[in-house]
Amino acid sequence: MSTPEATPASDAASDATPASDATSVPEADGPSSGKRPTEERYGVARDTLRAWLDSGVLVRDALPALYVYEQSGPGVLQRGLIGDVGLADPTQGVILPHEDVFPGPIADRLALMSTTQANLEPIFLLYNGDHGAATRLVDEVASTRTPLVDARTADGLHHRLWAITDGAEIDAVNTDLRTRQALIADGHHRYATYRILQRQEHVTHTTPEHPTPTLSQEARLDRTEGVPTPPHGPAAAAVAKDSPAAQQPTPAETTGQTSSNAGVPQASETPAQAVGEARASGPTGGPWDFGLALLVDSTAYPPNLQAIHRVIPGLPLTEATARAKGAWRVRDHPSLAEGLTALAAAAEPAFLLAGEGGTHLLTNPDPVQLAQAMPADRSDRWNSLNTSILTRFVMPKVWGMQDDEQSVRIVHHDAQAAIDLALRTGGTAVILKPLAVEDVLAVAAHGERVPRKSTSFGPKPRTGFVLRTFAAE
Repeated sequence: MSTPEATPASDAASDATPASDATSVPEADGPSSGKRPTEERYGVARDTLRAWLDSGVLVRDALPALYVYEQSGPGVLQRGLIGDVGLADPTQGVILPHEDVFPGPIADRLALMSTTQANLEPIFLLYNGDHGAATRLVDEVASTRTPLVDARTADGLHHRLWAITDGAEIDAVNTDLRTRQALIADGHHRYATYRILQRQEHVTHTTPEHPTPTLSQEARLDRTEGVPTPPHGPAAAAVAKDSPAAQQPTPAETTGQTSSNAGVPQASETPAQAVGEARASGPTGGPWDFGLALLVDSTAYPPNLQAIHRVIPGLPLTEATARAKGAWRVRDHPSLAEGLTALAAAAEPAFLLAGEGGTHLLTNPDPVQLAQAMPADRSDRWNSLNTSILTRFVMPKVWGMQDDEQSVRIVHHDAQAAIDLALRTGGTAVILKPLAVEDVLAVAAHGERVPRKSTSFGPKPRTGFVLRTFAAE
């Protein structure tokens, strides 16, 4: 957890911690080094969180609530709902992942959540709300009511937060979201951690009178409506004592419940979707049966999808380019600006290699080599993604390496930062164009996942406005 002015965490780095030693998100992701042991770091986070709650630095809401959250700035306007989502197996088609996850980040996040017994920041979900009742309520609240929190951050964004505690309004959200699906835009590792923690807590809290719930017990069937209705419990969150929210008679704290109910999508469906049901009633499940999330109607507020670049330390640009010439058309460009212009105009698949010695555009791969490299058990759309081709063709077949956290560094959005890292590590930067939103949605609807670190949806929710503590439930 951090103050509104602090740098937000992302799924690329550790989830936010309330400890005083929380660090900013690095410019590039890679194997961690020089950090204190996990138990010590997250023990400090747990103790600091408790101290802030005990001393009143953080205050708990008096009433369960859903939150309307708005982010605005030059060229940016995004509004959504922050609440609890009921946790569902991905095979149920309720909350759809679209990206692969790795065990290392999950283990780190599990240590954080288990130690602090809290969700310190929401994951980011998109849903196809079709400007429905939930979205209309979000817009009405943001346009006519006084916010609990009003803050600006160093990145130029303006953040506002409102609490919805009225039962009729929460019911209207329930009705609208009940049959929708959600796509995980950001937070795949945290969502996977939510579900692992849920299973662990069920085992820990099992008694003869309260056996470990099965899937059918956790997602009870509502016979009247014919959709699964996961159990609910009140959410708990906190805001900084000195924020405007703390000055309200009922300071903003608790997220209401948003559970998920929907069928498995067909391949032809477009799942940019959302989830379920928000309740302010008493608990019918443990706090670990839910996870904190921001839900945004992608039809009302289309997401900003940016590219994530790669850096291959120790692979000189001259060597990377020479090897690529056996399978790709390679054109040289004297400057990054010219290379980026050429990349933007090139048909996919295309990559810009950069580092010591300029930039080089890769286009027009050998169709025979490409077809042989791409997996036959994947859809044509998956096999056409630039990140799929990079991880299944360029890296293993052209460069003789695998895409893993030890061999490949990740840089979000900034091509120059990727090149700078390549220069420092004697390596090659691989600059990519962002994936198309419709391709990501179609791949997810087909039950597939894009390669790791393929997408960067934004703007992401700012860490520190709303968090959720299990103890308050």
